[in-house]
Amino acid sequence: MKKKIFILFFLLSLTSCVGSSTSGVFGSGVSIALDPRTLGTQIDDSIMQKNLQARLALTEKKYILNISVKVLDGRIFLGGKVNGPEEKLIITKMAWETKGARSVKNNIRIKEEFSFKNTAIDALVTAQLRTALILNKNVKAANFNIDTINRKTYVFGIANTKDEKKEIIGEAKQIVDLEELVTSILFVSDLSRQRE
Repeated sequence: MKKKIFILFFLLSLTSCVGSSTSGVFGSGVSIALDPRTLGTQIDDSIMQKNLQARLALTEKKYILNISVKVLDGRIFLGGKVNGPEEKLIITKMAWETKGARSVKNNIRIKEEFSFKNTAIDALVTAQLRTALILNKNVKAANFNIDTINRKTYVFGIANTKDEKKEIIGEAKQIVDLEELVTSILFVSDLSRQRE
């Protein structure tokens, strides 16, 4: 009975109406107007993301907190940590089985020993890069999501131009504690459907 209540609560929390502001791919409070994808693509991506998140939660409750899922134009980006390589393969398979998936980029890492110091450094790196992007007038920071795991920073999002992507990489290179940058940045021209 508890499992059914948990699943119902989880699914209800995932389903939210799309309005002028959404907590979709780029976090809460991001205006749909800033997103270069069509409204239909945004809705399709949101449905795919919530579908995969629900399937992961039904498979293993810990995935709610340990695995991040982002979908951009049918491309699925996975992040987080798992206990072993078998879990990583299972999650990758589930992502590929998601209806509408065009590609899957798996940045899930195998868990290492927990270190408060590393976690604090990761949070600092993410905050520094987020602040730099917000202050950079050549970057629409709202179109990008940043995650840092063990000093390896992942940037997901949609850039309007190649210069915007170069600005992001340039800002990241100035952060001292960032050891590796992985960008999954699409260009507006790469989108299957875009705003007119």
